[in-house]
Amino acid sequence: MTNKEVEVQGFGIRYKKANGEDYICITDMAKAKNPKHTGLVIAHWLRTISTIQYLGLWESLNNPDFNVTEFGNIRSQAGENSFVLTAQDWIEKTGAIGLISSTGRYGGTYAHKDIAFKFASWISVEFELYLIKEFQRLKAEEAKGLEWDSKRELAKVNYRIHTDAIKENIVPTLTEEQLRFVYADEADLLNVALFGMTAGQWRKLNPEKKGNMRDYASIHQLLVIANMESYNAILIEQKLPQRERLLQLNAMARSQLRVLERSDSKLLLENNEKD
Repeated sequence: MTNKEVEVQGFGIRYKKANGEDYICITDMAKAKNPKHTGLVIAHWLRTISTIQYLGLWESLNNPDFNVTEFGNIRSQAGENSFVLTAQDWIEKTGAIGLISSTGRYGGTYAHKDIAFKFASWISVEFELYLIKEFQRLKAEEAKGLEWDSKRELAKVNYRIHTDAIKENIVPTLTEEQLRFVYADEADLLNVALFGMTAGQWRKLNPEKKGNMRDYASIHQLLVIANMESYNAILIEQKLPQRERLLQLNAMARSQLRVLERSDSKLLLENNEKD
């Protein structure tokens, strides 16, 4: 997965998915302690007994292939004046998965978020708290984006159900080319019921925007239009004329949006009372 970035106290810190988990770049984090010698910062952290013990425990809990014997050898040397350990050494000797190290212009050492937060606390408690807070905020935003995408996909699936109902119940004798015009007409029926305008009218009002009006819809609107597509397919099978279907779909859209907005307002009020 492509690296993303979170900003903490003026430092851009990359993070990415690896092994199905979030990994944060501790090379970027080390700049908060010494921007010119990040490798040395990480090496100093790795040579402490407390770090070795924490990494070993984490690997024992999460890595079935962790080399416990080699870990014991490293732990016995930790704390000695001559003891030196790099992230690459740790990975190669123990088969660790909590750290990932790569070279090159965009390389660096990444740590599983559990370990990265531990490293952040070693830099400073303040840095750790800011990192956790900002990271949690960005993950919450990503979750909202995934929810929006899932609603968009649901709308696409229901659209296929919708078009099949049109094909089988409205104009079964038309050619495929003719049916495309009917599909557009029925799609605009939903657009008018929910947005109050057709796709063409929206494009004229928003010539600078790419895509279509549904690409700019809210999560609530996407959920409602997915429900409308399913309901319109049922109305089509019942042979209801388009005018009557438009009235029913518009009433449905207004009712469902009101319910969703009231639900959000209630949740916001409850959260405020908790705070």
